[in-house]
Amino acid sequence: MRFAAHPARTSRTSKEGSRVGSLAPPRLALAVALSLAATGCAHHVYATRIPVPSPPAQPVPSGPPPAVERQPAVPGEYVEEGVASWYGIPFDGHRTSNGDVYDMHALTAAHRTLPFGSVVRVTNLRNGRQIEVRINDRGPFVADRVIDLSLAAAQAIDMAGAGIAPVRLELLGGPNPRVGLFGVQVGAFRVQDNAERLRDQLQASYAPVNIVLYDSPTGLFYRVRVGRVPAEDAANHLAGELRSHEHLTTFVVRLDD
Repeated sequence: MRFAAHPARTSRTSKEGSRVGSLAPPRLALAVALSLAATGCAHHVYATRIPVPSPPAQPVPSGPPPAVERQPAVPGEYVEEGVASWYGIPFDGHRTSNGDVYDMHALTAAHRTLPFGSVVRVTNLRNGRQIEVRINDRGPFVADRVIDLSLAAAQAIDMAGAGIAPVRLELLGGPNPRVGLFGVQVGAFRVQDNAERLRDQLQASYAPVNIVLYDSPTGLFYRVRVGRVPAEDAANHLAGELRSHEHLTTFVVRLDD
């Protein structure tokens, strides 16, 4: 879900019928006809329903019908606890992972696996203060941390001074977080040769292994990522194998951004 790896973000502290009939004898048929004539019921009258125009047919989409993975997130379904950090300068004014220009005074945050556009309520477990943020970046790539807040969000829950705080994350809305492509980041290097060496070491047992370039405000990093699986649980299992067998620090990341 070793060579010296460098975190890719820094912050204040880190980042679905049949019919049967018969013919009656002539005399019986005549008697029946006279009887029917006497009662005025010589024939049936069927009500004719005026056709109602059908509603116009809806266009048939060219692709498959909407799948469950396209359904929005259900509030309260996703809850996570861990440590939050925050980041500001030198990232302020630079592009985030979804292409936004990062504004440390806006209520945004970085998360490794939640889809971009997710709205998350963050609660500081030390003081109960809460803030809602929008996910538009990736990180933090520091062990035991679950979210990197903007400076404004950190200030709103009174954790900017301390730099980190224990938090609870509750997903309020956005794309379905369970669906996507996931992998495991096992290192981020400033030296390309080191990234390639680790990739080659893992390729035989854990293919695919890729190197992804990250041009950060503090320099170019070569991120080594293992696997490409359609569920976060499978990525977490892979991360556990890499930690126990290869003794690597691992981070499960969303790959379909």
